[in-house]
Amino acid sequence: MEKLKKALDRARDRKNATVTENRHKKTVSQSPESVDLTKITYTSTKSINIPAEFLREKRVYSGNKSDPIFDQYKVLRTHVLQSLKSNQWNSLAITSPNENCGKTLTSINLAISIAREVNQSVLLVDLDLRRPSILPHFMDEKLPGISDFINEDKELSELLINPGLERLVILPGNESLENSSEMLSSPRVVKLVDELKNRYPNRIVIFDMPPVLSCDDVIAFSPYVDALMLVIEEGVTRKDELKRAYELTSKFNIVGVVLNKSKETYLAYGY
Repeated sequence: MEKLKKALDRARDRKNATVTENRHKKTVSQSPESVDLTKITYTSTKSINIPAEFLREKRVYSGNKSDPIFDQYKVLRTHVLQSLKSNQWNSLAITSPNENCGKTLTSINLAISIAREVNQSVLLVDLDLRRPSILPHFMDEKLPGISDFINEDKELSELLINPGLERLVILPGNESLENSSEMLSSPRVVKLVDELKNRYPNRIVIFDMPPVLSCDDVIAFSPYVDALMLVIEEGVTRKDELKRAYELTSKFNIVGVVLNKSKETYLAYGY
């Protein structure tokens, strides 16, 4: 009887050890990948050096510290990061009530400003599937984009680019998609977004979205992103348009509203 008891005890101990090991393996496999953000080397991501003159012509402020507009994006960056970090969020969708409010440039310049923080990396995703417009701000060349991931099963690694700016990676758009809202809530895109948000612990993911009053894309996609930000144009966006846009998005987390193309001057600082 004593021998049988010892054999049963050994079998139980082996079983418990196996369960503990499997649990440990599962935890490790699901952990975000840790990256030293001060020493990023892009191997599978295509890197492109873009002349500063081209970026400035496209109103992309890549870090000219003497430019007062660059300072305003730093202020916006601080507000956004504080809001994201206080809620443990890492994804932000940027939209506007209507077209031409400047949401895409706001997305680009905010992404660059955040990427200049040494402890943050940024992935900028063009999710304006009907009118993708991020890539033309960086180059005249046409490259594969997220529409190729959706329609042609392209690998994500084939689409990502680094525009020569540290800690910034772009997932561009390409061809226009008419059934955009259906695509944004499809299992393939939902799985992609989940991977983009959870792969790296120190990465902020910014999605440039279409105007909220022009289609239902923002509403369809909002459940899969942590927060929203609205961009409005001073003197152009009407009060009723802003109110309607807010009503459509109010059940989601809104971090704030950016007043773009403002004529306000800050004489104390010389601009």
